[in-house]
Order: sequence, then structure tokens, then C-alpha cells
Amino acid sequence: MSEQPRSERFEFTDTASSPGTAHGHDAAHDHGASDPGALPDETLAEVNSQMRDIAEVPAVEVITTAAVHLMSAAAVKCGLAAEENAEELKDLDEARKLIIALAGLITAAAPEIGSQHAGPLRDGLKSLQLAFREASPFPDAPGAGPGEKFTGPVYG
Repeated sequence: MSEQPRSERFEFTDTASSPGTAHGHDAAHDHGASDPGALPDETLAEVNSQMRDIAEVPAVEVITTAAVHLMSAAAVKCGLAAEENAEELKDLDEARKLIIALAGLITAAAPEIGSQHAGPLRDGLKSLQLAFREASPFPDAPGAGPGEKFTGPVYG
């Protein structure tokens, strides 16, 4: 199978996905202007414009931005928020999921984005893994914590 460039161009349209339809298309139901669920033309134009804008962003920037969002969410869920209600925002089950996703992303992307980008992401991940262990009432053993199947054991 050879890598041939795709001739078609993807654009969002006002055909919304409805239950029982495949790929957002239902031949029996035309989503026209009279459909209250149809998106306005301005919204569709904005989404398509954003898609063109994202096409200009280098992959390394998209990957690092996604990683930073995962890190920020995980930090809040570990109880590291700066607000006074940080303890109320703590949710270790959610933090575990976010840290695992972050570890998988960083591990998979590291060879592609290079050590100059992966290094700081790995450092942030390790800090989160240690913060998770510290926040846990029953800490996982080194090697059994969130994301450690991807990163290896994390020691303080």
C-alpha cells in the first residue's frame, strides 16, 4: 500500500450526527436551514477557518500543547491548584487517568519531538507522578504508579 496524497478536502458541514446514523449522514433526513440543530453558516466558516489555521501549526507545538493541558489538569486533580479550594478539587482517580495518558503521549512522541522538547515534558511528568504518590493515602509501589508502565519506576 503506497502513501498517495488524498485528493478530497475535509470540511465541516451542517449535517449533524444523529442517533442511528453513520458518519453524520442520514439520507432520510436533510439538515437544512429549517433544522433547529443545524449550525449557522458563520459557525461552520469559523470552524473551517480554525482547521486551516491548525494546519499551519507544527506537530511538535500541537503535541507539547496537549501535554501541557494534560499536566495542568493532572496537577489540579492531584490537589496542586493554587486556589484555596485545592483540596476540594483533588480527585486521584481522575489524576491517575490523566497521568497515564500524559505518560503514553510523552513516551510515544519523544522520538518524534526530540529531547529538547521531550526532556522538560518528562521532568513535569515525573513531578506529577511523585506528587500523585505523595497525595495518595495508600501510595503505589515504585513501578506500579500511574504511567510507570510507560516510564519505568519513579523514585523521589
